[in-house]
Amino acid sequence: MSKQDSLWYKSLRWIQKKLVHTIVVPQDPFDDLNLDPNRPFVYVMKTESVSDIAALSEITEKLGLPSPYKTLELNGISTPRVVCLEGAKPIFGQREGPEHYIHCFKRLLTAHKNSPKLDIQLVPVSLYWGRTPGKEDDTMRAAVLERESPTWLRKCLMIIFLGRHNFVQFSNAVSLRNMANEHGTDERIAHKLARVARAHFKRQRMVMTGPELPDRQTMFHALLKSGSLQKAIKEEANSKKISEAEAKAKAMEYLDEVAANYSDSLVRIAERFLTWLWNKLYKGINIKGAEEIRKLHHDGHEIVYVPCHRSHMDYLLLSYILYYQGMVPPHIAAGINLNFWPAGPMFRRGGAFFIRRSFRGNKLYTAVFREYLSQLFSKGYSVEYFTEGGRSRTGRLLAPKTGMIAMTINSVLRGVERPVTLVPVYLGYDHVMEVKTYHKELRGKKKEKESVWQVFGAIRKLGNFGQGYVNFGQPITLSHFLTEQVPTWREDVALDPEQKQPWFTPVVNNLAGKVMTYINDAAAVSSVTLTSLVLLASERNALERSLLEKQLNLYLHILKAQPYTQYMSVPEGDGQTFISQALELNKIVETQDPLGDIISIEDKHAVTMTYYRNNIIHLLIIPSLIASYLIRHDHGTRSDVIEVVNDFYPLLEAELFMGLDNPAQYVEQVLDVFIDEGLITETHTLDLVESKAAQILLLADTVSETLQRYAIIFNLLSVFPDMERSDLERESYRLAKRLGSLHGITAPEFYDKKLYNTLSVKLKELGYFSDSEPHCDVKRIQKRANMLLRSSVRQTIVDSVAAELLS
Repeated sequence: MSKQDSLWYKSLRWIQKKLVHTIVVPQDPFDDLNLDPNRPFVYVMKTESVSDIAALSEITEKLGLPSPYKTLELNGISTPRVVCLEGAKPIFGQREGPEHYIHCFKRLLTAHKNSPKLDIQLVPVSLYWGRTPGKEDDTMRAAVLERESPTWLRKCLMIIFLGRHNFVQFSNAVSLRNMANEHGTDERIAHKLARVARAHFKRQRMVMTGPELPDRQTMFHALLKSGSLQKAIKEEANSKKISEAEAKAKAMEYLDEVAANYSDSLVRIAERFLTWLWNKLYKGINIKGAEEIRKLHHDGHEIVYVPCHRSHMDYLLLSYILYYQGMVPPHIAAGINLNFWPAGPMFRRGGAFFIRRSFRGNKLYTAVFREYLSQLFSKGYSVEYFTEGGRSRTGRLLAPKTGMIAMTINSVLRGVERPVTLVPVYLGYDHVMEVKTYHKELRGKKKEKESVWQVFGAIRKLGNFGQGYVNFGQPITLSHFLTEQVPTWREDVALDPEQKQPWFTPVVNNLAGKVMTYINDAAAVSSVTLTSLVLLASERNALERSLLEKQLNLYLHILKAQPYTQYMSVPEGDGQTFISQALELNKIVETQDPLGDIISIEDKHAVTMTYYRNNIIHLLIIPSLIASYLIRHDHGTRSDVIEVVNDFYPLLEAELFMGLDNPAQYVEQVLDVFIDEGLITETHTLDLVESKAAQILLLADTVSETLQRYAIIFNLLSVFPDMERSDLERESYRLAKRLGSLHGITAPEFYDKKLYNTLSVKLKELGYFSDSEPHCDVKRIQKRANMLLRSSVRQTIVDSVAAELLS
């Protein structure tokens, strides 16, 4: 009988099983890592440990992986399934030397030398009993509870106190066959494998626990001694005619107001609360792209998360997901409005640092905040901020605020050692609990100040919120981005580090736009967003169930056959499944009818549902524009369709943060899908299939309100080519309100003044403003926009602009 099968070891494992709750990172190693179930496994661990192997055994049994207790049989030779880099640490004396473990690697390499077809997978496995990062002035508690190589007595304490927070992390497998073929099988390679494995485990621990935490007051005093803050304090004293001591005290107050006070203990408590909360609210959290971000962490990148902002849930959801994906929750830039008792102190200990809505003109505050942010980067803490500045009230992305991005680039220019990488994050929900409040605010109600009573009010409304979605978009490494934009940026900064470069502002603006585009690139389609998009395009927001199912299936086929980007996600299921899910969430209603059931959105919920439609409208706006053209132009050609899309795409790109690399190619591919679905036929021209006319008409209506806005703008510019930008924005908004009143348009974004500002800026970039005669493109696009509208809507716009001319 082996040692592991003895009664003593079985008893220890039974006790441990009762005390320990293990979380696996990633949750599905076969999907996220390059593990091949048909090849032999050998686990590599840092330190030999009975409790670690017992915890690993529980997980491998659940995942269907080989047990670490079972030996590996190789051509009649038995070898352990687990290779450790160092022996267990005894209470007294020295641990066993590494020679035995080097011998294990050598033995495995020799087996590959003797058997050319053998290919063992070395799978690194890291175990963490709790995730305390420790402090720079480490305490006795941390020393007792958390050490990389504890004695068995200390390990017992760790299991008792931290057993409910045990993490087992699997890493990408290493092919020993590739190692043997490329580097050989001698003892030198065995030593190299051991060195690489040690470095891997060291980096992995940094990713999981994060850097050591500084003492807050010690950090403040160190920051106050920095050159930039010393200079800012002197300038504050001179400008306000106060002593330097008073200016320094004010700087200390600002630091205390801003800085986080991260507590691992609070995070562990919050993890349990949030696990309960998500289980109560959501039936699942869908995650895409986490493995790539974990790799960036492992490769030493300083990560800055830049999510969209839909809800106050965003802070909690992203931190929770990162924690469970084996990464440290980021330090979060939160608005000062959230610094109220008791939420403020709790957020601060959860990693939030607070930022004022505006600090223009306050040079000392600016210097303090900038220095604190640079300190976070230099120490290796990941950071999160919302580039929109506030929560979206319409479901669309807001125009980015560039202050935090500018400070991030400044930190790179000052010479942060590690590569700084922005990670756009799309956050989506089947239900946003603030959405009704948003629409009240859009109708003119004053925004309520955040308070503890709001928190209690929100808790009372908790219910079934469906699914949540976290998609990580394409990362942007700032040094690479700067080199693309300004190849000489390093030389420019080296010549005069204090001087603001002339290219700085354009680069910041370009980066902000790219971040927003990459967020939308990672959009998540859901039953609620897609169902709302279809029904809101229908007459009276209602459809026969059979037609709604067909339309949902059509959109799902378009999105899967021609994905908008590789970062977006489309869930499994069909139209019938999506309708059932939306009905369960009370987003739509079903009415029984002898001729076929009817699915609809109630009038009182129609405006609310525009929020969810707007989350994903950019994914189907081009197919909708194509459908709109095909409905109103008989016998068009592919080149005709491409010309129309090219005319409107710059405006769509500006307002919806679209980033198609090749719009013309995308149009070609969508047309191919239309043909594949039997919506159109193509000989020399594109022709509608009569039996599918209802479906393509419904698809066309998704873009109708957007085209109406464009028709307003281009009709005004055609009649008033010398109109100032501000006048165009004002008159467009006024005509939009008139059009909405006459034709029943309720979508909040239709009356969004900021949207007309965005479009006017883009029109100026395109050179569409003129001193006398209308720009030639303006006249062409005006005609195209008018032709794509229903005749009644077109007449209202033309008559309104004519009345404007007469007045």
